[in-house]
Amino acid sequence: MNTIFIAVFSVTIVGASCAIMLCIAAKVMHVHVDERLELLHEIMPGVNCGACGYPGCTAYAEAMLSNSSVKTNLCTPGGADVAAKVSAVLGIEAESVEKKIAVVRCSGDCQSHERKMEYSGIQSCQAAKHLFGGEGACAFGCIGYGDCKVVCPTGAICIEDSLARVIPELCTGCGLCVKACPNDLITIESSTAPVAVLCSSIEKGAIVRGKCSSGCIACTKCVRECPERAITIEENLAIIDYNKCIGCEHCVDVCITKCIRGIKA
Repeated sequence: MNTIFIAVFSVTIVGASCAIMLCIAAKVMHVHVDERLELLHEIMPGVNCGACGYPGCTAYAEAMLSNSSVKTNLCTPGGADVAAKVSAVLGIEAESVEKKIAVVRCSGDCQSHERKMEYSGIQSCQAAKHLFGGEGACAFGCIGYGDCKVVCPTGAICIEDSLARVIPELCTGCGLCVKACPNDLITIESSTAPVAVLCSSIEKGAIVRGKCSSGCIACTKCVRECPERAITIEENLAIIDYNKCIGCEHCVDVCITKCIRGIKA
C-alpha cells in the first residue's frame, strides 16, 4: 500500500512541477502578436509574388506593422483597393498605387522566327532551355511553352503562335511571370508606358535578321526620328527612356521590323 502511495505521490509531484514550469515558460517566452496582423492577412491577395519587395504577403504585413516607414501601396496585385484597406487598418492616409503590367520583350511568333530543330520533350520552357535553348533559332526569344502562363494568377497570359502574349486588362503586374521565364524576356512596366521594344536579342542586325524578321536590327532609324531623343541603342538593341518618351508612337510607325509596338493597358 505504501509503495502505491509513494508512486502516486511521486507522479503527482512530477506533474505539478511540470505544470508550474510550463506556466512560467508560457509567461516568460510569450510573444505578443499584433491583432492587426490577422486583419492584414485577410486583406492581402495571398499571391506571395514578392512584387512588394518582401518574400510574401505575411512578411509584407509584418513589415508594415513593425516599421511605420514601410509604404502601404507596394502591393501591385492588390492595387488601390488593398492599399486603402491596409491604410485603414493601420490608421494612416492611403497612398496611390501605380498600375503595372508585364511586357513580353519578344515578337518572334511562328510566322517571323526561324526554327533550328524539332523539340518533342517536356512541354516546359525551363526544360527546353536546357536542351539547346529550345526550338527557336534565336537564343534570346520566347520559347513558347507557357511557363509564364502557368504561374499567372489572373489568366493574363496566353500563348498564341508559340509566343507569350499579355492581356493588359487582366494583368496586375505581380511579377510571377518574370521569375518563371528562363530567358528573362518579361519585364514589369508602368501601365502608362505607351510603347516597348519587343525584342531582347543583342546580336548584330544581320544575324538577327536571319533568325527573326521581327527582331531589332539596331538600324537606328527610331533613334534618329524620335522627337524627344528618348531612344538609344545599347548592345545592338533599341532602349526607350520612359522619362523622356511622350507617347507620340512615331517610333512604332518608323520601325523597320515592327518590333516597337504599343503596350497601353
